[in-house]
Amino acid sequence: MERIILSHWNKQTGPEPIIQYPPEKPFPPKDLFLKIWAKHELDKENTMIEFTPEDSDNCFISIIQEFEEEIYFLILVYKQENLIKNNHLGKESPDILAIMSKNLVELINTNKITRAVSEAYTTIKNYSKLDEEDNLKNFFQDKIKNTILQILRNGVISKSDLTNKLRHDYGFSTVNIDLILISFIRESLIVKKSVPGSKECYFLINDLSYARIPPKNLLVDKDDAILLKKYKDSLEKFYFDYDIISELENRTIIQTVLLDKDVFSLIKTLREGRVTVNDCLTILNNKQELLNELLEKKFIFEAKGFVYLFSDVRFIKFKPYYIIERLIERYKNHDISFNEYLAHLKLLIEHIKIPKFIDYNII
Repeated sequence: MERIILSHWNKQTGPEPIIQYPPEKPFPPKDLFLKIWAKHELDKENTMIEFTPEDSDNCFISIIQEFEEEIYFLILVYKQENLIKNNHLGKESPDILAIMSKNLVELINTNKITRAVSEAYTTIKNYSKLDEEDNLKNFFQDKIKNTILQILRNGVISKSDLTNKLRHDYGFSTVNIDLILISFIRESLIVKKSVPGSKECYFLINDLSYARIPPKNLLVDKDDAILLKKYKDSLEKFYFDYDIISELENRTIIQTVLLDKDVFSLIKTLREGRVTVNDCLTILNNKQELLNELLEKKFIFEAKGFVYLFSDVRFIKFKPYYIIERLIERYKNHDISFNEYLAHLKLLIEHIKIPKFIDYNII
């Protein structure tokens, strides 16, 4: 994406561009905004339209919003060739883009709009670049996202309560909730809905964790029987004694792997095959002590000048049925209403059947 533009439609004078990011370039000509307006007029059933001028290399995606009886457009500017090659947020998740545009329009007359537009630009631009693992990793790297995940594990919470809790309990004073929660919606971790007697609420419907698992493929040379046996014996011994609860409590995986992009990159590389010790050090930015730590903690295996994957690290999505007990306790303590309690309970059990296996998904 090249630019994001927020524009107002003045009923007397026509389009009035308000703010854009990046701010360096001049706004597009007035006739372009008029053509976008005309396309919205012709397609009133859809709040989002695409417009590609005949004499331009750019494509414009426009989302129309009404706020306080005024009309606004959020316009995303893409290079045509990039739009053809890659999916964009509007195509994959138009509801998320609608939430974002509504949130920006509501901030127009506040001192938060400049930062909000900048954050929206970064979020949209990076949306298609992140693969699923990178996106899930951010829930443990980003302090605000991780804090929100912890809060949501206690059950239903209103938007206003979540914002106040983040501000007063955790010191996050300038938080754009809608923008931050886009990644939660993208990964189907939460549902946002209104509850009778309450304002819009958020419900955790899928939780997220992580674990070591053995490599999918044993990439040690099968012709080297001694090395292969040593590798297999080490795997069996380690995973026979593996205590995942202790490791989660000690945050070993987070501290060693998820918070270090070089280590995570190494693990993804080793899934495809072995690398030399020198190449391994290159990926780790020549940090010999980090290489030794990964060997000691059994994330990698080294033999005859090569490094192999010993412990893969994968993310796990699972149904948070544990929340049901917390909902009951919160309802008894009058922390949530009966409607809020019932709404979250229904979301958790609506697809449940008599369980014959643990309901989870390894990514």
